[in-house]
Amino acid sequence: MPDATLVIRGGTVIGPERSARLDVAVRDGAVVGLAEAIDPPRGAAVLDATGCLVGPGLVDLHAHLRQPGREEAETIETGARAAALGGYTAIVAMPNTEPAIDSAGVAGEVLALGAGCTAEVAVAGAITVGRAGTALAPLGELAALGVTLFTDDGAGVQDGALMRRALDYAKGLGVTLAQHCEDACLAAGGAMHEGSWSSRLGIPGTPAAAEEAMVARDITLARLTGAPVHFLHLSTAGSVELVRRAKAEGLAVTAEAAPHHMLLTHAAVAGYDPVFRVNPPLRTDEDVAAVVAGLCDGTIDAVATDHAPHAPESKEVPFDQAPPGMLGLQTALPIAWEVLSPHLAPERVFALMSAQPAAIARLTATDPRVGGHSAQGGPVELGAVANLCVFDPAATTVVDPMQLASRSRNTPYAGRTLAGAVRHTVLRGEPVVIDAVAQR
Repeated sequence: MPDATLVIRGGTVIGPERSARLDVAVRDGAVVGLAEAIDPPRGAAVLDATGCLVGPGLVDLHAHLRQPGREEAETIETGARAAALGGYTAIVAMPNTEPAIDSAGVAGEVLALGAGCTAEVAVAGAITVGRAGTALAPLGELAALGVTLFTDDGAGVQDGALMRRALDYAKGLGVTLAQHCEDACLAAGGAMHEGSWSSRLGIPGTPAAAEEAMVARDITLARLTGAPVHFLHLSTAGSVELVRRAKAEGLAVTAEAAPHHMLLTHAAVAGYDPVFRVNPPLRTDEDVAAVVAGLCDGTIDAVATDHAPHAPESKEVPFDQAPPGMLGLQTALPIAWEVLSPHLAPERVFALMSAQPAAIARLTATDPRVGGHSAQGGPVELGAVANLCVFDPAATTVVDPMQLASRSRNTPYAGRTLAGAVRHTVLRGEPVVIDAVAQR
């Protein structure tokens, strides 16, 4: 074994099929040793992982980093720091910035800002120019830069014919379109889920059908074109069932769910606190149960944060006037662990947050065009790039908005104690978080 410069001691290494108590040795950014006991050579850094799980670094398919244009809410640097503190070693920046990421120039700017951050930053390109839903963005130009995921997130592509053309074009380019499923006419005016609580509170509601109608349409378009479709932040039982049937048919569809749709329901809006306004909205207990079941049975492929920071003053308005969105990067793994670990083995929980989202975003191999991404989500094995998350399932995370790394404070979990805590994060062999403290 080559002399290590970093040794992670005392943890249980998460494998694709099973886990084992092993120390991990790292040198030159790669895993060079796995053994029951490794004596650190002189000068090597040592991370204590006693009682912890040592898994691949997490990969987030869905983070709003706001830069360029909304730096008062978040920057790429602060978002990447929040990601690292949450155990993430790679994040995909959504294109609803100002200007939108609808050209190689803007994409290149975001990638340049992400270089050297505490998590690797990839970008999703917009499907349409300005995310306006009327003309296709230059998908080929962005694909030539290495962009593999495209979405108008924040809005669904309403024009079915335009979406069909986009899918045909994407299939030829070998890229994936990701849809924010929301029929704008059905959703018009809604600020929360349409149901018993919206009636009780007098807040206009968005029906589950607004999401399900577009999921059904795009499954039909995937069948027609043969192109892959990824469904963002599924939130309803009907959507989950539609995707389950599409997968049984063999269609090339994937899906993600956000932590808040696994844990919170529309009852949380009872106090009219705008921090609970999110899009798609918090749904019913039955919907939450269906999302969790979908994650457990493989219908839903990934947990994605939908990290959506907003400057504090923007949320200090009446509920239906507040912008939708919640912070998510630093709390996602504890929430996923709390919700899923009673049903899934640790290997499955980590796969939902590392290997599977990395495969959807195609971050599984080094690509110097896209920020130099280095084999994200892969197993912890000899020769692998040392992108690692060390998670203590016996610890707890107490959510203090003022202690979060984000520039914003809009977490719905303020004061809540969550199960488990990220202890260390290692990016390409460098500890960027040690004992829950960011190192830069």
